[in-house]
Amino acid sequence: MKDYEHVVIWLDYFNKTLPRSKGRRLEKERCVFDPSLKELSDAAQDAGFEITETDDKVRYPRRSYVRSGYIVLPKGSSKTKILNKISEKLVSKRSKQSK
Repeated sequence: MKDYEHVVIWLDYFNKTLPRSKGRRLEKERCVFDPSLKELSDAAQDAGFEITETDDKVRYPRRSYVRSGYIVLPKGSSKTKILNKISEKLVSKRSKQSK
């Protein structure tokens, strides 16, 4: 049964190497190369979200041949706003690591 109280955030939403047809949800400037589930969960917590569930042994439906992962967050606002907040933290953390 569908859960309307939570939102699922897949790793592939933030993968800069993927085209939008394969699952990327944001523009390339807001994405990083091959994010990990740990990076995604840390960025979500830094953005102020409480993670209720994670799974790294699942496959994103548009790329069923590659293992991916997701986190589940309580729904507080629209999914696009949640993705934008997480992507800001993800990109800033990745840029700090590269320096």
